[in-house]
Amino acid sequence: MTTYRLTTPLTDDAIKQLTIGDEVLLSGVIYMARDAAHKRLIDLLRENKPLPVDLRGQTVFYGGPGPTKPGHVIGVVAPTSAYRMDPYATVLFDYGVKAAIGKGNRGTDIRQSCQDNCAVGFSAIGGISATLFACIKSATIVAYEDLKTEAIQRLEVENFPLLVTNDAHGRDLYEEEVQKYRSQLSTT
Repeated sequence: MTTYRLTTPLTDDAIKQLTIGDEVLLSGVIYMARDAAHKRLIDLLRENKPLPVDLRGQTVFYGGPGPTKPGHVIGVVAPTSAYRMDPYATVLFDYGVKAAIGKGNRGTDIRQSCQDNCAVGFSAIGGISATLFACIKSATIVAYEDLKTEAIQRLEVENFPLLVTNDAHGRDLYEEEVQKYRSQLSTT
């Protein structure tokens, strides 16, 4: 396991060096969007219409903010379960999204999609919302304001802590760790 300090947009070379289990402190611009926004994006792509935000080469964070308190740029943010975005993620990786951030495991299609598109899946650990919140330096709604907390927001982050869970080499951290655990159980 290695710790990397990376800045968006992520290059193919940066993505290729990452392997599952690596820690990443990510800085730069990421786009926060959840289910409702993803559905709208995919509908536009299927209709061959332009997206309201060009996400090619970008990082998408599956999260949502709480209410913004006075003096803060955004409310406390929390990652949402990544598997909920699986029906959309492969389409967005094919479109050109380079990284996705959620929590928890992904479906099997994500491994192949990351490998085919030189993309990466990150996990932001649930329960550390205060830490994630402190890493967000600015937040601006850039599309679908009518969706309120599910609107697409452009976030500027600094040292946003992540774990590589799906790498561009087709590996899945959750799957490999479960197999390792099962192997250890069978030998005891």
